[in-house]
Amino acid sequence: MTQEQILQIFEHTGALQKGHFGLTSGLHSDTYFQCALVLQHPQHAERLCAIGKSRFAGQRLDAVIAPAVGGIIVAYELARQFGVRNLFTERQNGIMSLRRGFRIQPGERLLVTEDVVTTGGSVKEVIALVRELGGEVAGVFAIVDRSGGRVDFGVPFEPAVRLAVRTFDPENCPMCRDAVPLDKPGSRGLKSK
Repeated sequence: MTQEQILQIFEHTGALQKGHFGLTSGLHSDTYFQCALVLQHPQHAERLCAIGKSRFAGQRLDAVIAPAVGGIIVAYELARQFGVRNLFTERQNGIMSLRRGFRIQPGERLLVTEDVVTTGGSVKEVIALVRELGGEVAGVFAIVDRSGGRVDFGVPFEPAVRLAVRTFDPENCPMCRDAVPLDKPGSRGLKSK
């Protein structure tokens, strides 16, 4: 699939949104990629994740892992395509953790996935956790890299789409200055028990 074809899917599903958004990273943007609106369609999830499978073909993988919530479907579909386990992390008391009985064995190779990367903060936390538990990180796959390639994970990073999308510190946000209402559609504020 070409970048244009992928963006057409985002537009067709209403997942490419314009407005004033508060991102999980804390930054603001006038553009938001609501991947859930794309990934609710299994045929789109399958096609987009097939890009990740092709980019990491030939690698030995034992599992695919993602931060909750946005990356869960991406990790699940890629794990299905690779025929390996699927794991996801959650924040517990503000710390990225494995819960629900998930385990990483020393020496296992994992592919880290995410739906959208802006600063890469959540992915970096997952990479650190995998390494802390003795696993190896084979690389990172995301549906959208909105950083324009500025994020460096120290491992191969292969997004389906790479764009440079404007972001603003809240103190310098022109939409805040113009009193445009802020929408925070991300999952950072979700609470776990």
